[in-house]
Amino acid sequence: MAALCVEELLARAEQRAAEPHPSVAVEKELELEFDLGNLLALDRNVPPSMPRAAGAQRESRLRSLARDNTQLLVAQLWGLPAERAEGATGPLVAQLPEPSYRLPREKPLPRPRPPTRWEQFARLKGIRRRKRTSLVWDEAAKQWRRRWGYERAGGDPARDWLIEVPAGADPNEDQFAKRLREKREKVARNEFNRLRNIARGALPGRGLHPTGHQSRAELGRATQVARVSTASLGRFQPRLPKEPPAPPPRGGKKRHFEPLLGDLAAERSRQLELLRGLGSKKPPLDLTRAVNKQLREEDAQAAADKGKKRGQRGKRGRQRPGGGKGKKGGARRQQQRRPAGRKRKGPSGNRRLDGAGV
Repeated sequence: MAALCVEELLARAEQRAAEPHPSVAVEKELELEFDLGNLLALDRNVPPSMPRAAGAQRESRLRSLARDNTQLLVAQLWGLPAERAEGATGPLVAQLPEPSYRLPREKPLPRPRPPTRWEQFARLKGIRRRKRTSLVWDEAAKQWRRRWGYERAGGDPARDWLIEVPAGADPNEDQFAKRLREKREKVARNEFNRLRNIARGALPGRGLHPTGHQSRAELGRATQVARVSTASLGRFQPRLPKEPPAPPPRGGKKRHFEPLLGDLAAERSRQLELLRGLGSKKPPLDLTRAVNKQLREEDAQAAADKGKKRGQRGKRGRQRPGGGKGKKGGARRQQQRRPAGRKRKGPSGNRRLDGAGV
């Protein structure tokens, strides 16, 4: 069986070798339109008539037509200027022209993002964003060094053996000591700003301060905040070996819902009770709430009356200055001893007191 398969393959190879290769010269009645930027070729010639029944013959003719058009497109590509990509041994690359046909997009163009407030301010002030590299060229060392930090460019103290005295400065002042003092002041200023930012953003119960010296209470508070920061509010978080048990939640009583499939008779009674309460014109009376309300009102009324009596007793005990002995004082005491009555107007318009002789 293997021998037969090998013989068949050799026979097919000989048959293909005997067949003439198609020519690179293709003739068309109408010239094709090429868009080399999109690698597009438009054939406006009328295709040959092919019967519908002959499937294999139709497929071979379509393949031949596609091959001829591709040959013409490749011939146009060889006419473009080309160059080697990687030296003399690299592949040959052709420079495609600009496309002439606008191909349709699958999706619409994305909308431009509106500028932010900073972008608007920068455009108004003419501020341009410049990205500074972390390495700079050091002329003295003749190498690339970091812009800041350790082994930065121009930061070797051994090379600064001479410092020029600036104009207007004291010639007897030590410039090396001055530069060292300014550096220490700058470091102290940065540390002060760092601590001030920490104090400004520090809130009670919001993690740890980056000081390295935390108390036991701060560590416990930070652990508790980190534990409840999960989606389950720390319900499934493992406990530490010596960690005390979690305090009970502060929330109220948890709501309990009835199961979907349960006692149908109880559910029916609940629904009927709800409909009966909605259909009744009189609102349901809560006896406990009504009694409590009445007791509160009585207590409030009793407290108000007690306060009034206490105020009247204090007024009677006080005496006005100059109201002791004498006619005025005696007349005032007689008026106080008169029984209190309601003031009414008589038929003549004069006021009188009920129960008191005038």
